[in-house]
Amino acid sequence: MAIAVCSGSFDPVTYGHLDIIARGANVFDKVIVAVLINSKKNSLFSVEERVELLRQATADMKNVEVDSFDGLLIDYMNKKGAQVIIRGLRAVSDFEYEMQVASINKKLDEHIETFFMMTNNQYSYLSSSIVKEVAKYKASVADLVPPIVEEALKRKMAE
Repeated sequence: MAIAVCSGSFDPVTYGHLDIIARGANVFDKVIVAVLINSKKNSLFSVEERVELLRQATADMKNVEVDSFDGLLIDYMNKKGAQVIIRGLRAVSDFEYEMQVASINKKLDEHIETFFMMTNNQYSYLSSSIVKEVAKYKASVADLVPPIVEEALKRKMAE
């Protein structure tokens, strides 16, 4: 059974993330979406909120599970028995960073592979940061995130 992990901060999850997760779920037997716990990052949503939003957004993807982790991705992968890291690429600038990360992961565990997927062109500009910036000014994010995320953003921005 091929188990893949798609990790990130997902603050918040976007349609771009969901595109990569869904396409990964079509390739691998199981995809674990793993929210990175990073106390140094100033996140809009708590880890628990991000996990819950992801669970709701992926509820119709039967071979997808959502979890969170702290520490090295490679250690988490070994704990879960996963063999593949799924990473989405939007632009050449993403590739440079992702190549470095993939190289260190390969050095840490030569049995783990990184699977790069080019994002769907309609999401090539999309990032969680852009979504938060748009939502901050009360502009519509309806075509950028699922409705549950849009509602959660409205509540956060009203606080």
